[in-house]
Amino acid sequence: MTKRATERPRKFTKPAHWSNDPVPAPRPPDNPERLSPTRYGDWVKDGIAIDF
Repeated sequence: MTKRATERPRKFTKPAHWSNDPVPAPRPPDNPERLSPTRYGDWVKDGIAIDF
């Protein structure tokens, strides 16, 4: 069995866009009465419900 790496290689340098800031809190929905298409699978385009 191959041993799993537990540390980064010594040559590794952290990219400039990486940060240690906490993840931002989720925004409240724009219209809470409207169902989420990612949750229910129905997308509306020009008044017609479509499913991919």
